[in-house]
Amino acid sequence: MTLWIDRQVELKLSGIQLPLKGVLLEVSSDLIVIYNEFHFYYIPTIHLQYLKLDPYASSSIDPPTEYPFDLQSTPISYRKMLMSAKGMFVEIYITGNQSVHGYLTHIMNDYFAFHSPVFHTIFISMKHVKYVVPYHPNTTPYSMKIENFLLQPSQVTFSRTFEQQIKKLESMFVVFDLGENSSKIGVLHSADHPFLELHTATGKTILHSEHVKTIHLPAVRKGDNFAGRML
Repeated sequence: MTLWIDRQVELKLSGIQLPLKGVLLEVSSDLIVIYNEFHFYYIPTIHLQYLKLDPYASSSIDPPTEYPFDLQSTPISYRKMLMSAKGMFVEIYITGNQSVHGYLTHIMNDYFAFHSPVFHTIFISMKHVKYVVPYHPNTTPYSMKIENFLLQPSQVTFSRTFEQQIKKLESMFVVFDLGENSSKIGVLHSADHPFLELHTATGKTILHSEHVKTIHLPAVRKGDNFAGRML
């Protein structure tokens, strides 16, 4: 793939219907970067189905003069990119129509915590992220004023792994995968890896934890003490 750096490419990712197109800027064993004149796409290679030269590239794309992250001096990697993105306004694309906008706040072994104005704190499994798009430093989610954008950390402390984090949420009301269907919303009765028992509005659901992409807690329990802080 390094032979195609600075050339226009087309690539297909698992979980995304349409291919992405742009100039291939960087390549590593676990991350590639493309640019389409509007956005940089940081793409974990684990989801790459194919990459090829764009057969319909009709016009040149001017190379970027600035990069969102200062990663050019050292070999890029997925984790390095996430660390650089911490505190920046980014879009995280997960699957289907699941795209969230907000800020990375904590990066653990195999997942990270993400603060969204819509969902508040979300725990996102690293292996399910399809791409990360960083936005201009002066951009804020939904054009919100930064003084109105409060980070409200979850009362739940962060575990080292995604599996441990799920276990910590037993007996709490949770939403898996941003509530893409009602079978993924309810009280987490038990989390005995790899199976999760969720008590939903209409009964019980058994889920396999390897397929859980995101978790967030929509409700604040009585007695919870949240100390909002400015980003």
